[in-house]
Amino acid sequence: MPRIALFVAVCLIAANMRATITGVGPLLEQIADDLGTTTVALGALASIPLLTWALVSPLTHALSERFGTSRTLLLSLVVLGIGTIWRSLPGSDANLWLGTALIGAALAVANVLMPAIVRRDFADRVPQVMGVYTALLAGVGAVASGVVVPISLAAPAGPPLGWRTALAATGILVPLAVVAWLIAMRRLPRELRGRRRGSRTSTGIWRDAAAWQVAGYMGLQSASFYILLTWLAPYATSHGHAAVSAGVDVMVYQIFAIAGSIALPAVLRGGIRRWIPALIPVLGIVGVIGMLTAPDLLTLWALPTGLSAGASLGMSLTLMAERARDHRSATALSGMAQSVGYLLAAIGPVAFGGLHGLDGGWLLPFILLTVIVVAQLAVGIAVGRERFVLDGH
Repeated sequence: MPRIALFVAVCLIAANMRATITGVGPLLEQIADDLGTTTVALGALASIPLLTWALVSPLTHALSERFGTSRTLLLSLVVLGIGTIWRSLPGSDANLWLGTALIGAALAVANVLMPAIVRRDFADRVPQVMGVYTALLAGVGAVASGVVVPISLAAPAGPPLGWRTALAATGILVPLAVVAWLIAMRRLPRELRGRRRGSRTSTGIWRDAAAWQVAGYMGLQSASFYILLTWLAPYATSHGHAAVSAGVDVMVYQIFAIAGSIALPAVLRGGIRRWIPALIPVLGIVGVIGMLTAPDLLTLWALPTGLSAGASLGMSLTLMAERARDHRSATALSGMAQSVGYLLAAIGPVAFGGLHGLDGGWLLPFILLTVIVVAQLAVGIAVGRERFVLDGH
């Protein structure tokens, strides 16, 4: 029963890890019209969570050492709920920005702690639990993107509910996650609920070679994922695809990313396990080269790139758990790797767009994307070796 409660809590937490941010994009035009600004000016809203994750992730290990991993995660869920409500409050336009920043900070902490918690509580089932976690993270995030506009336009008893209500609705599962985690915490041994006595806040993780391999893998896959998430639709329309068709391409990309997350545990076994981190980007290389050389078949190429993206994220999170000997080391590794990862994720789409803007063509940006995925393959060869961070510390 304790593990069932923990697994349910992990699933509910996963369902809250992206919905509050993926719901913003489809509502940008409504928000801009209501606030009297432009969608371009509001575009920075999408980058706030990524930059916040990069800044806050390294601080999470110290927080978990001070308050305990379980309590810190509970606090992050409460802050996530507060940020979601704050973002939707009428009045000052600052509420939207400050609430989004608070959401980003809360998600940064939870992002870092979840691989460590899976390492601690499901040490014998890390790939399976991380696969379910990643699939729910991506799946519910995709659903949120699709339902926020219908919610904002719904008028059950008068005028439309509006974008504020729709954004608030993205946090509807947060209270359930808080309750589920409280129940799960009650079933944990007392020593796992609070601070670890006598623990140190300095680990030397930033000087660890194995940690940098995991961070590199996380960063490269994050950069390629957010590049395609941002630029796949514009690339499609530039080659004559209708806007609806371009949206379908992005949807297919995300659906197959979910499939990649689910499929990962099935292949992480046996002698081939050591090579899986390097084999996953091969699908991405095939897809990216296909997109550049045969853009008419863009929907087809979204399949291998989506599978690679989902499996890559699942692999990154699994590595954060499996390359640590205990959950304390996993927290330090996760914080470091995700800080690097989301910094590259924030830079990637900007660099891709900058290269596109040089001459309006796509060759240079796609060369950059290909280099990123090939580099992920190279790092995957190294990170596949079974070694642990902080050995000897």
